[in-house]
Amino acid sequence: MSDKILIVEGKSDRKRVKQVLKEQVEIICTYGTLSDEKLEELILPVEELDVYIFVDADESGEKLRKQLKHELPNATHLYTEKEYGQVETTPFHYLTEVLGEHFQVEENLNE
Repeated sequence: MSDKILIVEGKSDRKRVKQVLKEQVEIICTYGTLSDEKLEELILPVEELDVYIFVDADESGEKLRKQLKHELPNATHLYTEKEYGQVETTPFHYLTEVLGEHFQVEENLNE
């Protein structure tokens, strides 16, 4: 397993991102919110690894991003375009571009 961790909001986001990634990356789902309990269980154990945060470009995504910035100040933040809104609805070509800067990705995926 890689020493890279990708944090997304939900299962649909994880499924979409997995279609683009060529390398084995642990993908953690927050399911939209982070309680203190979930934070200790999921997030704090990975703070020493290369953590990437890729959440939706909406109000709940920004709230989660703010919380994660506080808890994981060294994490790398990845962004989808506001026009796409959610990671799960972001076109493959854009996901490949964004994720390709940090991960090995599949090329030429069809929508």
